[in-house]
Amino acid sequence: MKKFYLTTPIYYVNDAPHIGHAYATILADVLARYHRLKGDEVFFLTGTDENSQKNTEAAEKNGYTDIRAYLDMMSVKWRESFRALDITFDRFIRTTEDEHKSAVNKFWSAVEANGDIYEGVYEGLYCNGCEMFKTETDLVGGNCPLHKTPPKHLKEKNYFFKLSSYREKLLAHIDANPEFIMPEGRRNEVRSYVDKFMEDVSISRETMKWGIPVPGHPGSVVYVWFDALINYLSGVGYGSDEKKFARLWPADLHLVGKDIIKFHCALWPAMLMSAGLPLPTRVFATGFFTVNGDKMSKSLGNVIDPVKLAGRFGNDALRFFLLREIPVGGDGDFSTTRLAERYSSDLANEFGNLLHRVLSMAEKYFDGKVPLAAEGSVPQWAAYEKGLETLDFAMALDAIWEILRDSNKMIDTEKPWVLAKSDTDKLGKLLYLLLERLRHAGWMLLPIMPASAKKLFAQLGIPDEDRRPYEEAKAWGGLIEGGILQKGEPLFPRLNP
Repeated sequence: MKKFYLTTPIYYVNDAPHIGHAYATILADVLARYHRLKGDEVFFLTGTDENSQKNTEAAEKNGYTDIRAYLDMMSVKWRESFRALDITFDRFIRTTEDEHKSAVNKFWSAVEANGDIYEGVYEGLYCNGCEMFKTETDLVGGNCPLHKTPPKHLKEKNYFFKLSSYREKLLAHIDANPEFIMPEGRRNEVRSYVDKFMEDVSISRETMKWGIPVPGHPGSVVYVWFDALINYLSGVGYGSDEKKFARLWPADLHLVGKDIIKFHCALWPAMLMSAGLPLPTRVFATGFFTVNGDKMSKSLGNVIDPVKLAGRFGNDALRFFLLREIPVGGDGDFSTTRLAERYSSDLANEFGNLLHRVLSMAEKYFDGKVPLAAEGSVPQWAAYEKGLETLDFAMALDAIWEILRDSNKMIDTEKPWVLAKSDTDKLGKLLYLLLERLRHAGWMLLPIMPASAKKLFAQLGIPDEDRRPYEEAKAWGGLIEGGILQKGEPLFPRLNP
């Protein structure tokens, strides 16, 4: 059995999840479901990053004197939000867990034993929002370009990681493994950074009191990024379950935002090299969101709660829209208006109405039963699988919608209501073709729109269809003559105004 270990970023809990967080996590969920369908051993990790200065500031702002109580409350909120969005994670990790703290201690000791940690004094600019040091060249008009605020001047005794000593090894790995960093534009960005700008990095904080104590030096805490990246190891047993860790590591895919690509493709692989561990196979960076053309912000009042949105449109409609409308790897704009339009045109009309029409004709002309089997094929499987293997979700969706649109055209061209009067044999073959093509479309939709796919199977009279082996499901002829169809309500009912 092939394994597939994928991760999302772990999220700060200084606020509730918004649509951008949901996007990355939904992408991961689609891939996890797809690989499970294929029979792979999947491990899907997500969770919360709780050793951050942002979190302690949020706790104080919300009146919590006990930071841990705030973190406990917010972690539950994030977990429940992901459950409400039907995210099928295998592990929800918290960086305040004892297992994670033990893993950080083990990892620090391994890097230290390799001679890659030394003591020094850092003096420079630090952005609280990014939780990272900045150089003058990073700033725009004296401000952090992402948070639009000036970084503060900081001077303190720190422990440093010899990141620069891994420059040549990192460049060699990036050049030898073009799929290690994707998309290509991000690979070029990281390579340039490693080659020209990468320096040793401070991996402890003396002035911050919340976090994991530096092993053997309790007066300092581990820098939040050095700590957080290790979740990808601790989440699969590093330091606690070595058999599990040996089976699942290295990660096959890290899904991250483009703003944290340097941490994941420069600092993280160098850390792993220092500790003597294999590197992840692929890191894929998603873009930024705007909402109706504007950056999401509380001051603009346009931060979107994905759970509320799913409550109105349904989880499947939200999943479909994010994969269809937002170019994976690029920046995208979110619009509730466009979501409503996609719901009505792509889902209700091209998909839902097709299913309802075909079932209605089978009910009218064949007593609601599957007609005699007819020969056919679904050549779109190749493009669908290539799309999901390469994270080209648009390609996968195009393959599915080609089936649906061709089926709608087939009805308009063949005119089954005419065939019902002149050629019932041809009508039966046509309806079998349409029903079987819908079964195949349902299988392709299982990772993307799981609830809708299962409803489709129920209406085709095969409610346990998703238990069929994947390769068998791809073969033509899964519907059996005489099977009882169950025409129900439309998959995508009219939206309330």
